[in-house]
Amino acid sequence: MTYGSTALRRAVLLANQMIPKAGLAQLTWGNVSGVDREAGLYVIKPSGVAYDDLTEDHLVPVDLETGKVLDGDLRPSVDSESHRAFYLAWPSIGGVTHTHSTHAVAFAQANRDVPVLGTTHADTFDGPVPVTRTLTPEECATDYELNTGRVIVERIGDDEAAAGMPAALVANHGPFTWGATPLKSVEHGIILEAVAEMALKTLALNPGASTPAHLQERHFKRKHGPGAYYGNAPRK
Repeated sequence: MTYGSTALRRAVLLANQMIPKAGLAQLTWGNVSGVDREAGLYVIKPSGVAYDDLTEDHLVPVDLETGKVLDGDLRPSVDSESHRAFYLAWPSIGGVTHTHSTHAVAFAQANRDVPVLGTTHADTFDGPVPVTRTLTPEECATDYELNTGRVIVERIGDDEAAAGMPAALVANHGPFTWGATPLKSVEHGIILEAVAEMALKTLALNPGASTPAHLQERHFKRKHGPGAYYGNAPRK
């Protein structure tokens, strides 16, 4: 029996392969998963497998409720429990990405939100991309990866909030992003890394830089929500 549809496995494979192509991770420092809520499972990159070697058959199916591997002899990404925490908290998301992209990690290590300093940021993120609190010794000692996911959920809030802010930084660790599909979650990771780099360069030029709230709101709402008018419907 194969757990996870062919379409889901294909989407998760392609999304994982986007990580090195987009320069979001060195070596194997990143992973993507995708969820099948009707089947009660998600599939995720296996731990330590190089992106160039990755195939659909390598992807690891995990039970959404228990976190147990459903098939195969490969271990899932060590971040699997973090992914599971997001799927359980936010019913609308379909994919999760975790990387160690350089500029986003710099903000995480500085324990600093990525500020909104221009319209590029506001097009995707409804406010500063937040950094979590530091995990406690107890949270690190037991269920570390699950608690990593939980501090993000704690920082972001409910499903609606997660839709408006599809990214967060774990303090002293790095970025997680999510979206309606595995590929969309990677796209948000690409955008996060780009705006984090822009923010660092902007702050180097002008430490007091900021963007007016009305401009931020205009750019976010023209791409998101009932009044959005950016883009075109897919052609048949």
